Parts: sequence; C-alpha cells; structure tokens
Amino acid sequence: MKVYTKTGDNGTTALFGGTRVPKDHIRIESYGTVDELNSYIGLIRDQEMNQHYKEILIEIQDRLFTIGAILATPPEKEVLKNGEMRLQNLGIVESDIELLENEIDAMESSLPPMTNFVLPGGHTTVSYCHIARCVCRRAERLAVHLSHNEPVADIAIKYLNRLSDYLFVLARKLTFDLNAEEVKWIPRK
Repeated sequence: MKVYTKTGDNGTTALFGGTRVPKDHIRIESYGTVDELNSYIGLIRDQEMNQHYKEILIEIQDRLFTIGAILATPPEKEVLKNGEMRLQNLGIVESDIELLENEIDAMESSLPPMTNFVLPGGHTTVSYCHIARCVCRRAERLAVHLSHNEPVADIAIKYLNRLSDYLFVLARKLTFDLNAEEVKWIPRK
C-alpha cells in the first residue's frame, strides 16, 4: 500500500467509517491537534530524564492515539453494520485520569508550593513541556468546540484537561530535577 492515495488532493479527507469532510473541518482540527500534541510528547520523551517519566509519557501517547480515534469517528459511524462498536475495546477510562492525577500529586509532593506564575523556559526539556501544554489546551478547546456540534465523549475532554495540568507540573518537576532556573512572573506596578 502506498502512503499517498491522491484522494485528498481536492481538499477533503476520510474519517473513520469513510465519511469525507473538508480538511479544515473542526473534527479534523481536533484530532490533528491531538496528533500534534502526541508528537510533542514524543519529543519530551526523547530527552534525558527519569525512566519513570518516559514510561508515563508512553502511556499518555497511547491514550492520545485513542482520543484521536474517538475524535476521528463521527457519531453515525460509531456502530458497524454488524452491530459491533467500531472502536471496540478502545476508550479512555477513569483510571487513565487517575493515573495523571496520581502522577501530579507525586511530583507536587517534592516541589515547593507555587506562589507566582512561572515563565516558560529555563531548560530545553522544560520548554518542550510548556509547548506540549499549550498544544494540549488547544486540543481541549477544539474538542469542546466540536462537542457543541456533535457528541464527543466527556471523558476525552476531561483527559485532555488533566493532561495539560500534568504537563505543567512535569515542567516544574523537570525544572527542579534539572536544577534549571524557574523564572517567576512578576507583574509591573
């Protein structure tokens, strides 16, 4: 099978189930942004860091593929003609969110309390975390936008919300682990 199909040359693409939509459709924007986020998570995972963080990031990447599949499936194509679910055995469950929350709590337990906003930066790996956090927030906004027009699993949006929190705390923890400078934002008077 060739990578190029030429079927998108007219500015359309196929969703799961075969429905063709314009490439700028909100559903495409939603799962495309999740794909972008997944790539940034891979970039973070490629950095020198604790192996545990890398393992969690692989789990996150797997969950993001699932969210991408959920977002790429229009509601009318969720059930196959034989009555089975198209994305059978795929899904985001509460334990996926609990994993993120537990990781956040564990990292925060070793960090000083936040008293100011922090400016992104201080180390390349930390900056990658902040970029991923911003892309995650955009993915969440797009998924919410899509949900105003078509059903989107609430738990997928909840996962993206919690993931952006995780990425923020990971950035702070890596700042600490890497002995990087955390620059606090101080408003002008």
